[in-house]
Amino acid sequence: MPREGLQTRRRIIDTAYEVFYKGGFARASVDAIAEAAGVTKRTLYYHFDSKDALLAAVLDNQHELVLTRIHRWAKRSSGDPAKMVEILFEEFKTWASKPGWQGSGFTRSTMELADLPGHPARAAAHRHKAAVENWLAGQFAAGRIQGSRELARRVMLLIEGCHSLVLIHGDRSYIDTASATARFLVTARKLPISAAAPPSGSAPRPRKRRRSNLPG
Repeated sequence: MPREGLQTRRRIIDTAYEVFYKGGFARASVDAIAEAAGVTKRTLYYHFDSKDALLAAVLDNQHELVLTRIHRWAKRSSGDPAKMVEILFEEFKTWASKPGWQGSGFTRSTMELADLPGHPARAAAHRHKAAVENWLAGQFAAGRIQGSRELARRVMLLIEGCHSLVLIHGDRSYIDTASATARFLVTARKLPISAAAPPSGSAPRPRKRRRSNLPG
């Protein structure tokens, strides 16, 4: 696709994200998205054959942006898993404090499309949430955390719970509670240094042979 076409496609995706996030998928019209993006409806349909496909493309684009941000935030933890989850929840709270915040676009769109399990947007949301959970599990494993995959599932539950409860109550202190809980879980599963493998090059201690009472 020519560069101009790629720029047009990206402008449509960026605009559609704003429209979908503000008003929801069902209420957003293709006409409104095209007008806001400064393109004709025919041009929009040249790039996306349906509103469903456009939403899926929006979520795939958000997936890449969100993972990039998460990786950047995690670098500030210097490999400390407890510090990492603290930073993630701090950034979550900053995001939730912005005017017009309405929670996760992945979760909201899935709820709107709950009766359409095969919808491409639901598949995009599934890929995103699974990727974040797998990334957390990998980070925990690298940080010598026992049961890293199960812990990643628990942290994901805390994150999703925050999305719902902060929206319902308008109370961002739920994020502080979730952060403290996640840090407690991480710290409780941290392997002690003595449980780590011996340094490279160190010889293992010889095992004492048990004396046999049987005749030689």
